[in-house]
Amino acid sequence: MQIRYARIAGFVYLLLIVLYMGGQFLIGHVVGTGDFAQRLEHITQGQVLYRVGLVLQLLASVFTVLLAYALYVVVRPVNERVARLALYFRLAEAFSGVTAFISFGTLSLQSDPKYLQSLGMAQLETMVGLAKSVDFASFNVATLFFSFGSTLFFHLFAKTRYIPRVLSVFGVFASVVTLLTSLGNLVLPAYADMLQFGWLPIFLAEITTGIWLLVRGVRVEPLPTI
Repeated sequence: MQIRYARIAGFVYLLLIVLYMGGQFLIGHVVGTGDFAQRLEHITQGQVLYRVGLVLQLLASVFTVLLAYALYVVVRPVNERVARLALYFRLAEAFSGVTAFISFGTLSLQSDPKYLQSLGMAQLETMVGLAKSVDFASFNVATLFFSFGSTLFFHLFAKTRYIPRVLSVFGVFASVVTLLTSLGNLVLPAYADMLQFGWLPIFLAEITTGIWLLVRGVRVEPLPTI
């Protein structure tokens, strides 16, 4: 059963990356460049594609539940209490997908002409900016839950030979860097662009772990009681 769930976890690891990055790409493609008025026009014209991007990111939150459970099944024999705690953190991350409501609401503000007519360009830009600030904060709060859960899961992997130890240790490191990046974004949002490199380690760790689990599964072995 562990091997089957390990392959499921590997597949979902990769699927989440495709869903989230695909959503980001579509949204960025629709918004394009230019001033606020030009971006509004782009969003209005490409509203369907923008919604597809948001749905892809929402699906990433949904599939996070499956990933969390699959990882829990795989590492539960190592330490059930820690595995359960990691599961809870990842579930909290998934339920933080409430940010989707904010994203869809922001899209309505930008694409529905009635808001521009009733608020005016300047006031609408202020409201959209506020909504995006809330969305940014919500994303980083969700990432905090992700960071704790990811750290615990990779910590449990490091206690086994399920995956290469160097990969487990790198996963712990990457998860901690993600935690620090999220905290940095919340405390110093003005420096968020400079902190973007903090996402790179976990991106590499999850891709590598996903491929390993999908292709190789885990090396199941008797574990000492902890």
